[in-house]
Amino acid sequence: MAGASGALCVRAGDAPPPGAKAASVGIASNVRYATRQEVTDLRSVQEPLGRRHARSAALIPISKSAEWWAVAQNERRAIFQEQSRRHSIGTRYLPEIARKLYHSRDLGQPFDFLTWFEFAPEHEMMFNDLLKALRASKEWTYVTREIDIRLSREE
Repeated sequence: MAGASGALCVRAGDAPPPGAKAASVGIASNVRYATRQEVTDLRSVQEPLGRRHARSAALIPISKSAEWWAVAQNERRAIFQEQSRRHSIGTRYLPEIARKLYHSRDLGQPFDFLTWFEFAPEHEMMFNDLLKALRASKEWTYVTREIDIRLSREE
């Protein structure tokens, strides 16, 4: 985020900017745990990243437990959608909050995922509500570590 404090390195092979105290690497991958209809629904409502008015952002690196990774993918899908209602939670906060997920687990990084959110400053309470709903879900019981990093840029 231009003008933001901190550094985010989201592509394998990128080097952190000079003076960065920390950097994380992740790759945008294929969509997982969502049906074609859910993906279509989300893409029809979610606005792109980099919107001029979305001057607030959050980077939330997340690690999940060994138990999570031991569960079969179809069972993880059930935890995401049937038990946690992840799709319905996320769509309640669109289009105000845009999101992009980066995968880091297979790159040997300290976190499994990097989740990047962008929103207008006046939607920060809405973003906090989104996080509260996600953290109360069954899926979140598998999260072993997260860091909520907030950033903002001037107009």
